[in-house]
Amino acid sequence: MSKTKKWGMVIDLTRCTGCHTCSVACKAENDVPPGVFRSWVKVLEKGVYPDAKSYTLPVLCNNCENAVCVRVCPATASYKRDDGIVMIDPHKCVGCKYCMAACPYQVRHINPLRRYAQKCYFCSHRIDAGLQPACVEACPSGARVFGDLNDPDSEISKILVKNAVSVLKPEAGTKPNVFYIGLDKDIADPLSGVDIERFQKHDIKSVEDILG
Repeated sequence: MSKTKKWGMVIDLTRCTGCHTCSVACKAENDVPPGVFRSWVKVLEKGVYPDAKSYTLPVLCNNCENAVCVRVCPATASYKRDDGIVMIDPHKCVGCKYCMAACPYQVRHINPLRRYAQKCYFCSHRIDAGLQPACVEACPSGARVFGDLNDPDSEISKILVKNAVSVLKPEAGTKPNVFYIGLDKDIADPLSGVDIERFQKHDIKSVEDILG
């Protein structure tokens, strides 16, 4: 077993109820301002009544093995930790948005108050303290499992062995470290369903309200 940890997450979509608890927990834990999200739940409705069905897809940074955002950053603000988590150094970030344009998953944003790029870091501060990411801990249905991909005895490694899993946009060659069980091909299409703009428009308060 490798002594170097490699963090990853599995999201079981057969257990996800689309309650958005993960999104709320992420905002609260990381002090994410209104109008932007590090994690959200995409919704897609298929079929016609009475046979209509709703599909959900929790979306967050995949902390990719082959992170294109790290390669394109002209300020070297984006970098990878030894455990695979992709980080952003706020002291180096110039807010150029190169990383946002390069990311195939559209999971980065510019903090409207601090003016630098941010995203999901798997709650690295919690991991370093021996805790689980906030979204994993808060999920009421246990749809999220987080752990060390290099440890064959970890829960996440056992799940990956026993279940068929998918990643988003495998053709991008980024090698995501977020895996999905029961991923519907239609909701995986970035042009289908309800995207982050819906939540940006319906957040509790606008950034303008905060700024006064």
